[in-house]
Amino acid sequence: MSYYIDQLEPGMSASTSKTVTEADIILFAGISTDVNPAHLDEEYCKGTMFGTRIAHGMLSAGFISATLANKLPGPGTIYLSQTLKFKAPVKPGDTVTATVTVREVNTAKNRVVLDTVCTVAGKTVIEGECQMMPPVRPAA
Repeated sequence: MSYYIDQLEPGMSASTSKTVTEADIILFAGISTDVNPAHLDEEYCKGTMFGTRIAHGMLSAGFISATLANKLPGPGTIYLSQTLKFKAPVKPGDTVTATVTVREVNTAKNRVVLDTVCTVAGKTVIEGECQMMPPVRPAA
């Protein structure tokens, strides 16, 4: 289901959860070409501030995109902008919950601003905001 601009109100929210697997990290490295050893080399990571491998930040940020595209506003939504602040690492096996919450609705311009946050076990790992263009209602 998609929400059209006249159906959106501040405070509306939706979430998606996904456990980050080893396969997710390897596939994302291949697709993005980001092969930073912080994501792929456990031995290298033992000497880092995290002490272990971490998932790509943009992999977790992708769960925000999935929530917007699949739930709120939903299919047909067009991403216009996104800010991201990475607050904590995501490790293989962590379950990331991406939540989007409508903050502003501009009916005249068909634009919506949403707060975006990703959490792991209740701890914020990413926060930001996005601007979206929800799908346009088909002409009758």
